[in-house]
Amino acid sequence: MLQASDPSPTDGNPAPRRFPCAQCGASLEYAPGTEVQRCAYCGHENRIAVAATPIEEQDFRQTLHDLANTTTVRESVSIHCDSCGASYSFDAAVHAGECPFCGAPVVAKTERHRELQIQALLPFKIGRDQARTAFRQWLRGLWFAPGKLKDYARNDARLTGMYVPYWTYDANTTTRYQGERGDNYQVQESYRAIEDGREVVRTRLVTKVRWSPAAGVVSRFFDDVLVLASRSLPRAVTERLEPWDLAQLLPYREEYLSGFRSEMYQVELDQGFERAREIMAPTIQRDIQRDIGGDHQRIHAADTRYGEIRFKHILLPVWMSAFRFRDRVYRFVVNGRSGEVQGERPYSPWKIAFAILLGLLLLGGGIAVWQHYEEGARSRPQFDYRPRFGASPRECGGGNVIDAVCGSPVALVGRPPVARPVG
Repeated sequence: MLQASDPSPTDGNPAPRRFPCAQCGASLEYAPGTEVQRCAYCGHENRIAVAATPIEEQDFRQTLHDLANTTTVRESVSIHCDSCGASYSFDAAVHAGECPFCGAPVVAKTERHRELQIQALLPFKIGRDQARTAFRQWLRGLWFAPGKLKDYARNDARLTGMYVPYWTYDANTTTRYQGERGDNYQVQESYRAIEDGREVVRTRLVTKVRWSPAAGVVSRFFDDVLVLASRSLPRAVTERLEPWDLAQLLPYREEYLSGFRSEMYQVELDQGFERAREIMAPTIQRDIQRDIGGDHQRIHAADTRYGEIRFKHILLPVWMSAFRFRDRVYRFVVNGRSGEVQGERPYSPWKIAFAILLGLLLLGGGIAVWQHYEEGARSRPQFDYRPRFGASPRECGGGNVIDAVCGSPVALVGRPPVARPVG
């Protein structure tokens, strides 16, 4: 829903939401995986009433038109803490967090700070302890990670729960294309070869491609194309957290944010749609290739029209951590719904060098063993003990024992079978 910001300085910031415990007065925080806020001191719970209003996408082009005629107000979020009396401010991109003086959670209103309001969210499903366990298991599976990183995960890892802003886009696409279709066919061809010192003519089957012009129209409806609306996290990392269970989205309620940080969008609505077009493009290309058919396809031109574009502004839950190594910060994120872990990771040059050295030593040892075996096999005498059928009685001797070579009876003291060296 679009709301114009009133630039009048006489209007102060809307009062931020706090959620005091009805029994002890401490702040309530949302308990992941539940529908309640829970007091960390006395255990009292408040159930969150789920709004019955449906989550509806907004018209993209109409919203852009309205935004062009809206005065933009972006200022820091000023907060007065009722728990300790301190005054402080959030960064312009943050609207939920905690008091830096007493730690009391607070959720600030966003009406004066962003034109487009949050429509839906996915609440946290896994808690901090589960996220930390998943994070440590992920780190144990990293090859060549510095020892300091694993020490950090074991002793010092601090995970922060953050609701991250996203856009979702729906669009009906129609694409006209021109290209070529390639069909394989086989032909016989003759070639000359040298066999036993003589030149001979042989034939073989060769696969070739017959190209023909192709043109047509393909259509596809895209639903909930997800685009990160934050610049605080690397897009390549957050996209690997997908898929999200967007079918479980709930209407936005501030109670779910209590005890967590939350950002407002920093990627504008039209900028987000440009990224959505990039995400749609490979699917449209596959549709064109399928429509052309054949064994090969060439696409020379494609013109895509996007109709009935609609969007939602949503929040998704992420547990975050960061680690500094060699003057660079590496960030790690855990999907607050599924526990999927992704992140940037450093490499230990010492471990990589040791692994390469060990690999070379093992390879050299294996080659040495093989060469030793081959030399021993060549120097060992080999004999042919096959029976010599048709041997004369004089060669086989006489007696009452069967000769092992020719099968004739031989004497125990007779001449032994003749052994022939191979080769």
